[in-house]
Amino acid sequence: MHTEQNGCSADKLSVVYTVHVIEGGEQGFLDAYEHVRKSVASVPGHIIDRLGEPIDDSRQWVITSEWETPDHFFAWQQGEEHRALVAPLRAWVDQTQSLRYRVIKETVGVKS
Repeated sequence: MHTEQNGCSADKLSVVYTVHVIEGGEQGFLDAYEHVRKSVASVPGHIIDRLGEPIDDSRQWVITSEWETPDHFFAWQQGEEHRALVAPLRAWVDQTQSLRYRVIKETVGVKS
């Protein structure tokens, strides 16, 4: 069921994926991510994808994405194409964590 709460879709899914990039692996990771970024842009239900670079020496990068529904994300994630696409990323990371959650409220900043 698709409902609106505070101006956002209650069905929308956000995914936060953290990766710890191996020492010296930043460029390899960025190159591999570029292929993922270009491919995911055309996946049905995909809204946006963002890559966050650490501002300290933690090597902890963050990939966030938003999807129209959880079904869209899981259809993509469970496909063979997804596994082949993200396999090159795994060579450059030694730890990962994935969080998935429904967006129930959004606050947009006022532009001055």
